[in-house]
Amino acid sequence: MYGAGEKSMNPISQRLLNQQLICPQFTHPHDVVAWMGALQAQEYRMMRWAVEMRTHRPSAKAFEKAYNEGQIVRAHLFRTTWQLVAGEDLSWMLNLCRDNALRGMAGWMHSSGVDIPRAEQETVQQIFQDFLSTSRIAQKADLAAALEAKGITMHDHRLSYHIRLAEYSGLLCSGDLFPMKPSYALAADKLPRVVPISKEEALAKLAKTYFRSHGPATLEDFVWWSGLNIGDCRKGWNAIKSELVEDRWKGLAFFRHQDSRTRGFRSGTVILLPPYDEYLIGYKSRHVAVHQDHMHRAHSGNGIFWPIILRDGIAVGNWTAAGGKMQTEPFQPEADLDEDALEKELARYARFLNE
Repeated sequence: MYGAGEKSMNPISQRLLNQQLICPQFTHPHDVVAWMGALQAQEYRMMRWAVEMRTHRPSAKAFEKAYNEGQIVRAHLFRTTWQLVAGEDLSWMLNLCRDNALRGMAGWMHSSGVDIPRAEQETVQQIFQDFLSTSRIAQKADLAAALEAKGITMHDHRLSYHIRLAEYSGLLCSGDLFPMKPSYALAADKLPRVVPISKEEALAKLAKTYFRSHGPATLEDFVWWSGLNIGDCRKGWNAIKSELVEDRWKGLAFFRHQDSRTRGFRSGTVILLPPYDEYLIGYKSRHVAVHQDHMHRAHSGNGIFWPIILRDGIAVGNWTAAGGKMQTEPFQPEADLDEDALEKELARYARFLNE
């Protein structure tokens, strides 16, 4: 079906549908994460809303249960940033991004004057494993205390590198959900056993997942989102190209998977988008959803993304729930926000916090 599209389309309505932001198809948070492939999880608290807002009935407690049971895990994966993935997907995704991630880490460590010999890494990871074999869950301070009990003291920055290395080795994954700070667990204890797949299968699976959940999108968007090299992205792309549908918008070619949705958009929709949400960060270019004059209100030049109000898929304002008080700020005083729709979405967020 590659190249089969004939009619001009609107990528906004289709992205809202396929990202489950309107007419969501799922009731369980795990199913949302598995559908999306990976959701940016920079903000430890707001990542919960990023998942649950894509379900029929958002519930903070439902997210916590799925997270604590290992159905959803938080890890450093694509682009070496925090992301949420389904527990059964972590191992093959980690295999795809590990080499790039370790090269990036080596660069950061070198620029910081940090050198971690292989022997030190093995010693520290053995201590992590021994400690978590009995404690099950540990926060960063607990891991530091476990090292000190063995006569190893290190500054916080070095410990962070060790934890990241333990993640990439497959030893650690996210533990239980705490209010403010992350915790860690042994991946072997927390995650389901899965049958390994080849790199070729993994690339095809990643490409299918992306264009089904994020489409319509470009190949450049997929390269950006995955953080993989163009050669690997093209391998995944080519493996599924017969399943892709091409459409055009403003003279540009966009692609979606044949299983993605194209119908169901309802006008007048107002959505409270959390910071770092996939609706914006999942694409190399955000001009589809954010007017150029307002880009600085959506994200900074150094990678900071703010909470956004969407009206029919277009960014029209900022919002915050700091201190438990909801506040909204349109980009322009004359922004035409449906007050009833906005109040309904604010109420949906408030219910999520209490359910």
